[in-house]
Amino acid sequence: PPRSGFVERALIAAFVGGLRPVLCLTKSDLADPTAFAAEFEALDIEVIVCGVEDPVGPVADVVAGRVTALIGHSGVGKSTLVNRLVPDADRETGVVSGVGKGRHTSTQSVALRLPENTGWIVDTPGIRSFGLAHIKPDQVIEVFEDLSEVIEDCPRGCTHAGPPADPECALDTLTGASARRVAAVRTLLEALRSNNEWEL
Repeated sequence: PPRSGFVERALIAAFVGGLRPVLCLTKSDLADPTAFAAEFEALDIEVIVCGVEDPVGPVADVVAGRVTALIGHSGVGKSTLVNRLVPDADRETGVVSGVGKGRHTSTQSVALRLPENTGWIVDTPGIRSFGLAHIKPDQVIEVFEDLSEVIEDCPRGCTHAGPPADPECALDTLTGASARRVAAVRTLLEALRSNNEWEL
């Protein structure tokens, strides 16, 4: 099953790095991805469902004209997706074990040219850990213009965690879509905090 913690950490790195993250949900033939996708709705990222029974066109449209890297745990279907996008790629694929763990089939990152020279797709080995020690909470918030404007009104030392941790956090003054984004970004900040504590 997909792991929201990994996706949250990957989104943090992408946002802060100035990349355009796209959440591609594979294996929709095994489970309905709707609830998982909804967890990230307030972040305004593109979500594409592309299991083996779904058309690959929406993914091909997103990667056209770009250099795109696929990242994820072992067994999530990265190489299978690459083989669908680049028919002569012949990337090795495997099966998920009986306990639901993927096996490493890709052992190195490989960049492949998309058909008709429309861009590049990078297939990467499965990721086991993803560190974020170099990223600070304000860097995550600054990605979202509506949030970055108000944190200037936060008290000194505010962690933006919200009540009760930061009862005077200016993010709590936002409403509507921005308030929903605050909740989603605070989930990312909690993932960042947990990740950095684990790395210490």
